[in-house]
Amino acid sequence: MTIRHLVIFAREPCLGRVKSRLARGIGALEALRFYRRTLEALLRRVGRDPRWCVWLAVTPDRAARFRVWPRGARVIPQGGGDLGARMARPLRRLPPGPVVIVGSDIPDADAPRIAAAFRALGRAAFVFGPAADGGYWLVGAARRSAMPRSLFREVRWSSEHALADTMSGLPHGTSVAFVDVLNDVDDAEDWRRWRDRQSRPTRGIASAVPPLVAPDD
Repeated sequence: MTIRHLVIFAREPCLGRVKSRLARGIGALEALRFYRRTLEALLRRVGRDPRWCVWLAVTPDRAARFRVWPRGARVIPQGGGDLGARMARPLRRLPPGPVVIVGSDIPDADAPRIAAAFRALGRAAFVFGPAADGGYWLVGAARRSAMPRSLFREVRWSSEHALADTMSGLPHGTSVAFVDVLNDVDDAEDWRRWRDRQSRPTRGIASAVPPLVAPDD
C-alpha cells in the first residue's frame, strides 16, 4: 500500500519568531496569536486523517526537541538553507510515496483540498496550490522518479514571482496540476480581511491535539 506523506512546515511558536511581516503591522503578540491559532486549527483539521501520514517539519532545528508540539507528532527538523533547500529535503528523503507540503499559516487549508492534491498526483508529477499573491501555499510531488536538481533554485521567495520561478525550474514536459487558489495572511491588510471573515470565535483545540505552548513564553 502506497503511503501518502503530508508535511506541515512550522516555526517554533514563540514571540518575535513568527510572521515578521504581519508583526510589523499588528504587533508581535497579535501575530503570534494568529500563528498559533492557525497552526492549531490546521492540525485539528488534517492531523488525524487516516488518508495520510503527517510530519511536522520545524525550524529552528533545535525546536524539534522541545515539548512544543502535539504529543505523538512526527517532528523532523527542516535543516539549513533557504526555503527551497528546506522543502527539497522531505521530497528527497521521506519514505516512498507521494509528498505534499503545506505551510502552517494558511487559514483555509483543509483536508478536502489536501486530498485533492494527492489525487492530482495520481496523474501529474507535481501539484501546486497557488496563492493569490503569486506564491503558493502547497507543493507536492508524486516522486515516481528522482527529484530534479533544478527544483526550487533561483526562486524569488516572498514575491509575486515565487510560483512562476519554481515552475521554471521543472524539466521541460513535466506534468503539473493545480488545486484551489488560497490567500496568504502576510500583512496587516490580509489579517484584517481574515478577521472580518470570522463569524464566531474558534473553540479550543481537540484534546487529541493539545494547544501549543512555547517553552520560553
